Amino acid sequence: MIRSDILGRLGKIGPSGLWIDPLLDEGQIGEVTIDLRLGYDFLVSIVTRRPFIGIVRDDERFRSIPSYFQPTRRELGDRFILYPDQVVLATTLEYIALPSDCYADIFTRSSFTRLGIGLSTMVHPGFRGCFSVELFNHGNNPIELVVGAKMFQMRLTKLADEMKYGGIERKYFGNVRPTPSRAADDHDLQRLSNLSISYRRD
Repeated sequence: MIRSDILGRLGKIGPSGLWIDPLLDEGQIGEVTIDLRLGYDFLVSIVTRRPFIGIVRDDERFRSIPSYFQPTRRELGDRFILYPDQVVLATTLEYIALPSDCYADIFTRSSFTRLGIGLSTMVHPGFRGCFSVELFNHGNNPIELVVGAKMFQMRLTKLADEMKYGGIERKYFGNVRPTPSRAADDHDLQRLSNLSISYRRD
């Protein structure tokens, strides 16, 4: 989607509208992308005595996934240090309501990619909330991040038809703070566990 299409939808409420709040600078809207800022809240991956993060609830060694992360908060303009090989969950500063006929691809801006931070994720049409972002430092040196800095880019792609989700479960819909993985909530894991048990019995 190009700038003129973005501006034509911006601030409108409804299936075809695009809502971004706060939009601190109209310069965030480029020719084909929208710059997004780093939010206040972080979930920092911590080392525990557990040998691994389990995702199967039936396993007696299972421990709640959020317990592997420590929450911390910074104010606008504050610094946050991302260390090498560290996983940190964050969000965009902006609350975003996507149109129901567009999906969004989210990337790190090239200035941050060149420092060793890579992000590439897709957000479904009709999403409401602050985008969750998974930060990982691929480099050898700690990297200073600034809350509120333009760190991400959103590229919108228009679909031929509006998406209607109905009763489909959307795990991360409406979040405004970082949310740990909900892999353990995947109903398919229980079916796989049952299959594994039946195979062992045979």
